[in-house]
Amino acid sequence: NYAPFFAEGGESYALNGQQSKPAATAAMWDLFTWFATLPVGEVPLAGTYRKSQLEPEAIDALAEKWDNRVMADDLNAVLQEYFKDKDEGGNPVQDLFIIGFPDYNEALDTELHKKLLLADVSDGGLFNKGDPSKSLDPVKDKDVFDRLYNGFIKDLEKKYSTIHNKYGGALSQLSLWRGALGVTPVKSKDDICADLLASDVASFDRLDCINQVSLEALCQVLESDVEDYKPGTCSDNNNNAITAIIVLCSIVGAGLLVGVSWFAYRRYVTYQHIRRAHEQLMEATLNEAIRALHQLDYPLHLIQGHEFSEAGKLMRHEVLRNAHKLTILDSLSDVDAFVAAGKHVVFFSHQWTSFTLPDPSCIQYDSMVLALKELAKRNGWDESLKDVFVWVDFSSIPQANPSTQNLAIRSLAAYASSATYFIIVAPDTPHVDLDDNCDFDTYQKRMWCRAEQCCHLLRNGTEGMYITTGANNPLTPVKNDHFVDSLHVFDGELTCCRREHKGLSSCDRQSLVIPLLGLYGELMRAATDGRKAGNADSLEAVEAFLSEIDSQQEAVFPRTFKRVMWRKNKRVIEEVLLFGDLIERMRAKAESGTLEYNEDLGTATASATSSDFVLRGSSDFLRHGVVHGGMSNSQKNGVHIETAVGSL
Repeated sequence: NYAPFFAEGGESYALNGQQSKPAATAAMWDLFTWFATLPVGEVPLAGTYRKSQLEPEAIDALAEKWDNRVMADDLNAVLQEYFKDKDEGGNPVQDLFIIGFPDYNEALDTELHKKLLLADVSDGGLFNKGDPSKSLDPVKDKDVFDRLYNGFIKDLEKKYSTIHNKYGGALSQLSLWRGALGVTPVKSKDDICADLLASDVASFDRLDCINQVSLEALCQVLESDVEDYKPGTCSDNNNNAITAIIVLCSIVGAGLLVGVSWFAYRRYVTYQHIRRAHEQLMEATLNEAIRALHQLDYPLHLIQGHEFSEAGKLMRHEVLRNAHKLTILDSLSDVDAFVAAGKHVVFFSHQWTSFTLPDPSCIQYDSMVLALKELAKRNGWDESLKDVFVWVDFSSIPQANPSTQNLAIRSLAAYASSATYFIIVAPDTPHVDLDDNCDFDTYQKRMWCRAEQCCHLLRNGTEGMYITTGANNPLTPVKNDHFVDSLHVFDGELTCCRREHKGLSSCDRQSLVIPLLGLYGELMRAATDGRKAGNADSLEAVEAFLSEIDSQQEAVFPRTFKRVMWRKNKRVIEEVLLFGDLIERMRAKAESGTLEYNEDLGTATASATSSDFVLRGSSDFLRHGVVHGGMSNSQKNGVHIETAVGSL
């Protein structure tokens, strides 16, 4: 029983999908949809609430916001009733986030309401504005109604298809949707397509699965379904097998030499299959690395500067979300437009000082606030911090829902590389659970801290990067050679490695291959284009990065690594592929001019020059799609960004 929201207004309502009649459920859904259009905060009890709203911290925040403890407690009592667990008789609507939901909702609203239900009959709709009683009736005017309804379905499918392509394709959206719901068992795109071929061929075609899977490979498990879909596909394989048997029978008497030759031939064929599969995997990895630079698996969530500085501590993501204090950007193009409109995105990178809370002593939070105000002062920004927006892990990444949290973590590299400013927060702070002290040295040892720095450095360089270690050092620019240590991401320490990956199927190192590979490719492509265009002087800082990477490639991008795992209570040490030859492949693509992302196709193609990605000045670096600060005033004035609480 999932939905994008649970809404109420004045009173609380909940859908009970197991007991309600279909007509009642539909009516309540329409009511919920209408409630969701009400301006949030205009009426004290008009808004969107979730199960996480029941946390005492959330209720306290609402009581403070409304300045009314009784009203907040009343709301808590109502939500306690409607958010009962299933074994207590409850059946609440659960949260659902999906990339592009506003676009899908707008398309449905346009086609269903504006062009069909509420459009006048003279305009191809069902409603008679002159005489409502003469509006088209589904029973009396069945032929006309069916024609208009079928037209509505076709038009909606076209709009949905356009939105699918905008966010990576229908199959990709389906995969992300399953992840957001936490649907089990977890299935890859290939698994989804295989299931559809066996059960729903129309959906197999609609999701363009023919370009995702190999029909020949599916012959082993779905031979009859493959043959029904494309006759002759599997029979060729069967004929090859029959031919092999005949040949073997005919050479039984030819002796051992022929047998050895046949064995060698089969080994060669197998090798060729493995080599082709490896090549396909490498190309898919390269394309995925390029795609990751241009799409988010989970929206970027930011908190406005003044809200952050007035909170008094690092606030949990769900508390900020329920209080409508988060600004949400669905795509990297939205981030570019956001910055082009004069907004500043500040990324705070820090080390957690507890196993369960990021900053129980609030020492790091105080340093963040001081750094934010000092940054605004130095840049001459508005002291109210209304144009400054903060990303910090505890506030910007979901904490309660593991599925959506994983989607956000997959986008962490894009978040770090998209920020206009990056601040390392490393004051001397005691670690609550380890009885140890955390400072810049311990921060720099953590692999994830290095990864955040590296992702920002490879896209932006060192300009805009600062370190704060407390009140005595609120904001210090990093040195130009700071990147030398930060580039060595995989020399950092990981909790999963310290625990020897007990209960885990992979190492966190492997999750960083895609984002770092993509950033390296963009950096290499920009340098190559700059040299061809005769702009080598403007790429001095980029060349410095590439020179350090080339001289330390095995350390910066290890081909393999040693992984300790536990299987059946046995400690196993194995050598696992990490980057392999992906760096050489990415470099070759960049140098040959075949490295570029096509948003419509979702694949790598050739085009563009370094001027599209490199800012002016030798210390400036790369941005995705739009050069920050490069828009004219008229363009900036045309930028419209919607947030959780209004428009910017």
